[in-house]
Amino acid sequence: MLRYLAVGNCAATVNSPGEYTMLTHLLQKLNPKSPTTVLLRRKTTSAEYVASRNRDPTFEKLMDKYKNLFKVIEIQDLILGTTTNAAAPPAVSVDFLNRLSQRLHLNRGATHFLRKYPHIFHIFHHPTKLQPYCTLTETALKITQQEATAINATLPLVDNRLVRLLSMSVTKTLPLRAIFKVFRELGLPDDFENSVILKKSNLFALVDSGNEPNTHLLKLVGDIPKGELVAAVDNWRVLECCKEDCGVDRNEILYSFKHSYPPGMKLRRSFKAKVKQWQQLKYVGPYKAVEIGEKRKNKIGMMEMEKRAVGIVHEFLSLTVEKMVEVEKISHFRKWFGIDLNVRDLFLDHPGIFYLSTKGYRHTVFLREAYERGCLIEPNPVYEARRKLLDLVILGRRGLSRGHSEPTGSDKSRGLNKFLAIENRGRCVTSH
Repeated sequence: MLRYLAVGNCAATVNSPGEYTMLTHLLQKLNPKSPTTVLLRRKTTSAEYVASRNRDPTFEKLMDKYKNLFKVIEIQDLILGTTTNAAAPPAVSVDFLNRLSQRLHLNRGATHFLRKYPHIFHIFHHPTKLQPYCTLTETALKITQQEATAINATLPLVDNRLVRLLSMSVTKTLPLRAIFKVFRELGLPDDFENSVILKKSNLFALVDSGNEPNTHLLKLVGDIPKGELVAAVDNWRVLECCKEDCGVDRNEILYSFKHSYPPGMKLRRSFKAKVKQWQQLKYVGPYKAVEIGEKRKNKIGMMEMEKRAVGIVHEFLSLTVEKMVEVEKISHFRKWFGIDLNVRDLFLDHPGIFYLSTKGYRHTVFLREAYERGCLIEPNPVYEARRKLLDLVILGRRGLSRGHSEPTGSDKSRGLNKFLAIENRGRCVTSH
């Protein structure tokens, strides 16, 4: 904590309680008639800045469901990654999952977690291994196949996403390990290195990194016509200007971003004035070349670089399937995008554009404008397939007959159909 101590015209900044007490007596002796004015100027830590953010109940309720979905996906990937007999479905021993409980954040063990979701996981006694094993239910396997089919059907969009991602890089290259971390968020197939990168040698190339051994970089080698890549926010600006009831000056919206704030957030007059000034501030778009460090000589230049960083992460989120990503994952691209700022603080500084949630042992950022009542405004086939798995997570143990730990055929159809009817009626996670 930093304390700023002032007595009359004398002032000092102290860093510890001992210095604070000693300087208090010293300044009072120097000027005993003047009243002592103590101003506490406190340095806010990063954790405190996160804790002080305005909460949005809609996103918080959504993340309550997603935090369990993330654990389900991790176990699902472990099951699907096992090599078994072609005739038998993939399965993994429950004992193996119990040993990974701490890493998977399963506080009460893997067995307890698996039994919470009988519509996703099926526990059985292995006839030859003579121990309990876990596999995916028929419904969960179908959802996995639907997601894979949806991804393969959108491979042209996948190529475009990778081109856009590389085009935002200062050097038109990105480390392959960073792309591996967000391949699910970008809707890439599991074997994208072979099915996308190697097949599109006219666009992409894998090169060795000179600085780090055994590290590959993905490089954009294709010539992209100037003006072909348009940022998502630019499309929004065009649509806003084309509206018949558009009451915004077209010159004002030229560099603006769409804002929507958490309910209950106090918007003071000074805050609104700062936002208005920031909206009118010019900046270089995410797909335009800029000399990093060129505009850092004055305050306006710093603000323009900060707004460019907002434009880059806004476009990054727009490229994701679910318009959300873990903050730690996007931080791996910070240096390559030329962002010289703390990405998490960037999200917190702009609560009208982004929403940061801390549930589920991770910091997840959402693009606010892409969501309405906890659902994507413009869903896509991959998102809809993943949403079905989330529906099963929300369903939990509902739909089971009394005395049964596993859903029977009638239980599956009756319970799932009833739940999906409610889901389709409101189509909003926050209603549960």
